[in-house]
Amino acid sequence: MSLGHLLNTPNVLTLCRVFSIPIFLGLLSKHRHKAALYLFCVAALTDALDGTVARWFDRKTEIGAFLDPFADKLLLLSAFVALTFENSFPAWLIGVVVIRDVVIVFGYFMLSFFTNERVPVRPTYLGKTATVLQLSCIIAALMREGAAWPRQWNFLLYLAAGVTALSGMHYAYRGLVWLSTREPEMFA
Repeated sequence: MSLGHLLNTPNVLTLCRVFSIPIFLGLLSKHRHKAALYLFCVAALTDALDGTVARWFDRKTEIGAFLDPFADKLLLLSAFVALTFENSFPAWLIGVVVIRDVVIVFGYFMLSFFTNERVPVRPTYLGKTATVLQLSCIIAALMREGAAWPRQWNFLLYLAAGVTALSGMHYAYRGLVWLSTREPEMFA
């Protein structure tokens, strides 16, 4: 496999998202919320573009299938942590997001370890909805530029937390169903 094959347009878009994270965090640390908002929106746009370009132009790669969700989680978690430290979000929200992502990532590695197989990574509509709601929360927080979270926005926070938790349970269920069709290596 050549470097040119790995550095196709979708993977370059994903890498741009990863490399934008330190810049985004630097902007937040200097309280440049508007600039951070624009950069975050561009990074979120690359999330939509990389998968679309990969499917439309048949440019899917194994590294892209792994790197894209990694970049998504890194961008979202970085934003949630930074904005929680700025008191833009309640701490319980980051708890829900982190626990869900830890369950998904830990579950993936445990399934791979016990079965000695690569677990297929396929996002669900519930997972994609959770991502959109999380992105919406972050964009809303950045638009306020550090102002207090308005009471009417609480619905968005609760909806994002609820769908995030549900998607985590759904991914765990899917992992257990997948595992039930295989015999773990340690029991073989």
